[in-house]
Amino acid sequence: MGRISCEALCRAIEKTRTLDRAQKETLADELFHDQPHMFGSFLVQHRLGVSPEKMEFLLELLFVCFLAMRESGLAWPMITEDEQDRQMARYVGTVKFGEDLTAPLRELAMQKYIEAHPEQQLLAYVTVETANWLKRIVAEETDTHVMMSAMNFVNCIAFVPMPISTPSTCRKQGAAQRGRK
Repeated sequence: MGRISCEALCRAIEKTRTLDRAQKETLADELFHDQPHMFGSFLVQHRLGVSPEKMEFLLELLFVCFLAMRESGLAWPMITEDEQDRQMARYVGTVKFGEDLTAPLRELAMQKYIEAHPEQQLLAYVTVETANWLKRIVAEETDTHVMMSAMNFVNCIAFVPMPISTPSTCRKQGAAQRGRK
């Protein structure tokens, strides 16, 4: 089981869907403060040629991921650029491995990847949302950047080492979480 429950993910999805513009701006500020490197990997999309409309889709996914982290009730460490690079290299390696397989073996490898993923619900949500998004848009080469970033958000959350917490730390973190809601 992952660190983010299905209930926490559902609350994050619902909260993201109901955000107005001002709330999105506030959440973006909080995201920048708490996870600046993840927010930075969203912002860099513009430099990579991704259109503002497509960046909006990625921002919505990032909001869901960030709110799901909060809704989990855990104290998450800052995800560093090094961690993002590590997870991106890991994911690219996985994708390249799959490219060399026959279709049946690729399906099996994908199934094993999903079954072994620590955050299966978050992975499923981002994968389905991305697949649906791809059906609605006019495809461009830059869409790969959006898809890779979305998967990297999930993998960073899934594999980031969590700090060891003491009972007093847990109480402080719980109080901080309640104050933010």
